[in-house]
Amino acid sequence: MQLAAGIVVAFFGLFLIGLAALCVFRRPAAERFLSGFAASAKAHFTEHTIRFIVGAAFIVSSPSTIFPPLFLIFGWVLVVTSAILLVLPWRWHREYAKWAVPMVLRRLRLFAFGSLALGAFILYGLSRFFQP
Repeated sequence: MQLAAGIVVAFFGLFLIGLAALCVFRRPAAERFLSGFAASAKAHFTEHTIRFIVGAAFIVSSPSTIFPPLFLIFGWVLVVTSAILLVLPWRWHREYAKWAVPMVLRRLRLFAFGSLALGAFILYGLSRFFQP
């Protein structure tokens, strides 16, 4: 179970690094991807289900990381916020996305830097997890 959780967290870190690269090198594709959040009920539920799973993986893998308290807290933040958003009407999320996504798109390079930094931090934090 812990190995599977570590793999999920590693994929999330790699996803963030890939998202950063997409924002820098393929801006139109990044804009389409980010604009798709909460575009439909299916997208909303898919996003928050994945966030919930990733959050649970952070919680399970946290004891074996370099920063157990940070990974544990981050995992719980993802799980709790995802659970709340899963029970709220998805249209509320869509309205929030209509406000937030344009701000992110205006600062896409800064967003890319944050995504890259967080992804690298996650992979670094996992480096102890995958040592024999």
